[in-house]
Amino acid sequence: MSLFDNLSGYWFRIQDSLFPWMEERIGELTNKQLQLVTVLEIIRLEAFIQNCVGFPGRPLEDRIAIARAFVAKMVYNLPTTRALLDRLECDIKLRRICGWEKKSQVPSESTFSRAFAEFAEGELPQKVHAALIKETYGDQLVGHISRDSTKIEAREKPVKKAEPVKEEPKRKQGRPKKGEEPKKKDPTRLEQQLSMTLEEMLNDIPTDCDVGAKKDSKGFKESWIGYKLHIDAADGQIPISCILTSASLHDSQAAIPLATMTDLRTTNCYDLMDSAYDAAPIKEHSRSLGHVPIIGINPRRNTKLKEEIKAEAKRRSLLNFSTPEDVRYRERNTVERVNGRLKDEFGGLMIRVRGNAKVMCHLMFGILALTVDQLTRFVT
Repeated sequence: MSLFDNLSGYWFRIQDSLFPWMEERIGELTNKQLQLVTVLEIIRLEAFIQNCVGFPGRPLEDRIAIARAFVAKMVYNLPTTRALLDRLECDIKLRRICGWEKKSQVPSESTFSRAFAEFAEGELPQKVHAALIKETYGDQLVGHISRDSTKIEAREKPVKKAEPVKEEPKRKQGRPKKGEEPKKKDPTRLEQQLSMTLEEMLNDIPTDCDVGAKKDSKGFKESWIGYKLHIDAADGQIPISCILTSASLHDSQAAIPLATMTDLRTTNCYDLMDSAYDAAPIKEHSRSLGHVPIIGINPRRNTKLKEEIKAEAKRRSLLNFSTPEDVRYRERNTVERVNGRLKDEFGGLMIRVRGNAKVMCHLMFGILALTVDQLTRFVT
């Protein structure tokens, strides 16, 4: 079944049956409420949450309704859980969409906090997103996967790094002395990742909060405290895979595990990356998956190569000439738009939790809402 047919089945069921039924029960819905109902109907949180009811002691609040409320928080782009509770208190329709009939049934803020910790520990939104992508893209051939990272600012103190171990004094350059064996270089993280499993790669990547720094599009250096979200996005601005790492981690270090994760969910032809990913192990891994890597050239400190690249770009611009690789490389702005929408519309700028697991949980609730919003654009 094609992607369009798959999505059309969802959409016709929602538009022809669910929307009329909802409006008959709770009244006419606003555009935001229709968007929320669509997201909740497609992701089906109920299939991933086991309600803890019937155990000895005080029963836990309905986790399904709380999870639906966290999705509503992302759709409405609310800054805090307190703002979400205030909205639930005064918006009867939103409250009923989440699953509470009466105002008194809405749990307290502390209960929301405990439930969120459970969702973060169990990686609920990550599992829902992975299942959604496999269901909609599992048998599809994707043209381009665009890979990039974006800074995630957090309100927590950076973890102090351990002091580096003092290395042995470097041997003088030149031929080794008689009887002295040349010291072999330790393999880099990228070289080690080529022989690792996905789980080993994810465990090896640093995930603590620390300080990150990079140059913006205008060449100015900026720094932040928090994390870095690495995203693989398919054509149509659909997030396929996400990894949250320390802010100081270089973009290239997450490329191989991210590509491996994406390959388990869908099949694509081209991997598009900027010059930060210009490394031989990344290209080798991309080709081993049957993909064609299209990566910007990183001249590093080679000033002569920099001048040659600028001169070549000037000549092509003069002739109005573009290679097929150049045309495909322009599709890489797909992932930049995903980064922008996540921050502007789905809570990416409003991190009020601490710790990698909770920050990732918050961001993935936003990624879920963004993914469904982009998918429905194919059929509306």
